[in-house]
Amino acid sequence: MLELFPEGFAELAGPEATELVAFTDGAGAERLRARFGDALVEPVPDGWESEWMRFHRPVEVGSLWIGPPWERPMPGLVPVVIDPGLAFGTGAHPTTQLCLELIQSLERTSLLDVGCGSGVLAIAAARLGFGPVVAIDDDPVAVETTRANAAVNSVALDVRLADALRDPLPRSDVAVANVLLEPVEAILARLDAGEAITSGYLAGERPAHAGWAHVETVELDGWAADRFRRQRRPAT
Repeated sequence: MLELFPEGFAELAGPEATELVAFTDGAGAERLRARFGDALVEPVPDGWESEWMRFHRPVEVGSLWIGPPWERPMPGLVPVVIDPGLAFGTGAHPTTQLCLELIQSLERTSLLDVGCGSGVLAIAAARLGFGPVVAIDDDPVAVETTRANAAVNSVALDVRLADALRDPLPRSDVAVANVLLEPVEAILARLDAGEAITSGYLAGERPAHAGWAHVETVELDGWAADRFRRQRRPAT
């Protein structure tokens, strides 16, 4: 679906399956049929250009409210406004919520967001009082989206274009990596941080973590996130 519709598509979770929905034209429908063979195509009413907005709903995680700019923040919660663009991350995915849950349990120190996407984790951390906060991604669109969302939320982030698997990673007290299992393992081996929060993989999976002590695991809707603490080297 990402290859067919890089501009975006919606996910509708049902009791037995997840339905993928793309708002497209006749040529897009043909591409869909050619790839999947079986696809339901229905005309959409006038105003379909804004129909995608109804799929982006706010979420509440602890003291945080994360939602799009057309929704009203819940009073009493810390608002994080994320405009869904071309970069991954609106706060709705379980792995994002799990990371936000673990971030809130930590002392407010410096933080590195590895693979920042839309910037939701970095911006939420800054809104909670973490600082300085550095956000990196190897996608220029993600970097620009994070900068734009940071401006909307009036937070100061150091946003950098960098490849977490090759470029030097800045030191931080806390690092967060919500990517896939294999990249998480590679990132853990390269981090210079006291604590790490990782996610992007299924419940029952856990990244290999030489040099890290496992602290806790949280799970939501079949996904998992872990908190690690850097192991101290034995005194010589």
